[in-house]
Amino acid sequence: MNVLISNDDGYLSEGIAVLARVTAEFANVRVVAPERDRSGVSNSLTLERPLQLKQAQNGFYYVNGTPTDCIHIGQSVFSDFQADFVFSGINRGANMGDDTLYSGTVAAATEAYLMGIPAVAFSLNDASGRYWATAEKALWTLLAHFFKNPPQSPILWNINIPAVAPEDVRGIKIARLGRRHHGQNVIPARNPRGEQIYWIGPVGEVSDREEGTDFGECGAGFITVTPLQIDLTAYPDMAETAAFWHTD
Repeated sequence: MNVLISNDDGYLSEGIAVLARVTAEFANVRVVAPERDRSGVSNSLTLERPLQLKQAQNGFYYVNGTPTDCIHIGQSVFSDFQADFVFSGINRGANMGDDTLYSGTVAAATEAYLMGIPAVAFSLNDASGRYWATAEKALWTLLAHFFKNPPQSPILWNINIPAVAPEDVRGIKIARLGRRHHGQNVIPARNPRGEQIYWIGPVGEVSDREEGTDFGECGAGFITVTPLQIDLTAYPDMAETAAFWHTD
């Protein structure tokens, strides 16, 4: 089996090295990742300039584009490699709740899913660098189960690994997405020339972390698995919307 691996933290990140190393114990691996950190770019494509594909000394390939670009390049340019699965990550920091809409890690998996390829996004609920051993051990457990009976149809799973010691991981739970508060997060400042500039600030506080959510269960020490879907249609609102637009 062939697994195409990407991320949004860039090809030099610790997380993608862990993901590639462990996955290689179960399948053939090809890494195609952004040349630099592209966190928060969501599903964007690079359309205003051409892309380049280069290979690093560690064997990983990198692209001067987005995670979504990487999936397209990875599936298009290699005559010797077509992915049976796509893995994205391991992201340095969680991708839960509303954050999945902005995540380049989730976007890479989403693009593969749209191509009909089973895809999984992996994230670690920590940005300090202290819990990579937990991530690696959790990944072994997850992939051993995954490849024992691999999905036969396209799936899109978002997995978050808790920030606890390896021995303190409490198991795996299927969880729904939680929610964040979305408030004002634009921070005004001045550049060295005195010109007005603006920073997009930190994400909002979690507003829904109850039992059964990814925020709640991962925070309690569980690996969370959330199945995602692409269809954004608000089906319960279809009749009301039709009534609004009805004209005689």
